[in-house]
Amino acid sequence: DVQLQASGGGLVQAGGSLRLSCAASGFTFDDYAIGWYRQAPGKEREGVSLLSSSASNPWYADSVKGRFTISSDNAKNTVYLEMNSLKPEDTAVYYCAADRDANRWLMFEIDYWGQGTLVTVSS
Repeated sequence: DVQLQASGGGLVQAGGSLRLSCAASGFTFDDYAIGWYRQAPGKEREGVSLLSSSASNPWYADSVKGRFTISSDNAKNTVYLEMNSLKPEDTAVYYCAADRDANRWLMFEIDYWGQGTLVTVSS
């Protein structure tokens, strides 16, 4: 079975940091673009960051550039999202997502979704 197990969410004060993890299993990790979406209360889901072997650099949404860093440990089939300088507007459920094609991923056409982890940033 395919699984994307997200963890690491929690409550943090503005300006603080959190690291999210996404452990993948059931598919060939290296063949997929894997990253993070988020959905804030009352808002649409949006892409946050993506790692893809077809791209030389990670992709980041403008709202998180310079504050968030995505990385992976291929030996552990795990993707991380290091979130620094957190703002109240970063409050959302963060979902790990994987697709065979990075362009599809960026267009919300996702093969596999994780269950989400809640990040709450207090002001």
